Amino acid sequence: MSVNLQKGQKVDLTKGNSSLKWIRIGLGWDEAQKQSPLLQKHEEYDFDCDASAFLLDQSGTISKKEDIVYFGNLRHISGCVSHQGDNLTGGGDGDDEQILVNLRDMPEKYQKIVFVVNIYKAKERNQHFGMIENAFIRLVDAETNKELCIYNLSENYDGMTAMVFGEVYRRNGEWKFNAIGQPTKDNTITELAHRFGF
Repeated sequence: MSVNLQKGQKVDLTKGNSSLKWIRIGLGWDEAQKQSPLLQKHEEYDFDCDASAFLLDQSGTISKKEDIVYFGNLRHISGCVSHQGDNLTGGGDGDDEQILVNLRDMPEKYQKIVFVVNIYKAKERNQHFGMIENAFIRLVDAETNKELCIYNLSENYDGMTAMVFGEVYRRNGEWKFNAIGQPTKDNTITELAHRFGF
């Protein structure tokens, strides 16, 4: 049964579930309904949100560029993290972008995988997360297709252009998930990566 998480809540993914190997991280969002004339001028642009995964080492930092998995680097060199492709509009139901993670074979040097989303050309297009609704991150057992947990981001994010959605991390031999939901004003994946020592 899937667990509905609140901001800051953590869930143990592998305790009592030692067979868990591949998880699919689904990230989703919808463009909010335009309710005022001020929003009308932005209609010519779709909301292109980009999901990325940052693989952090024992010191909690990104040690090299290859440890950033995103639309420009779809597969980590270890083969344990792969981005399933860029969704340019956020249209449709369900996950807008997905990232696959192999927990069992993850090299020991990586202690944490952080999942972030930024709005492509947000400043140039005058877009922000306050214009997005129904944002979520969910974790699914990729082999059984069973949803493990979901975190719906429900705060007001006016003026924010990026978001740290959540993280999967290793603790005492188990893998856990932390629902973060931290908005930022970063405009690029690189700016987001700087928060993690890159």
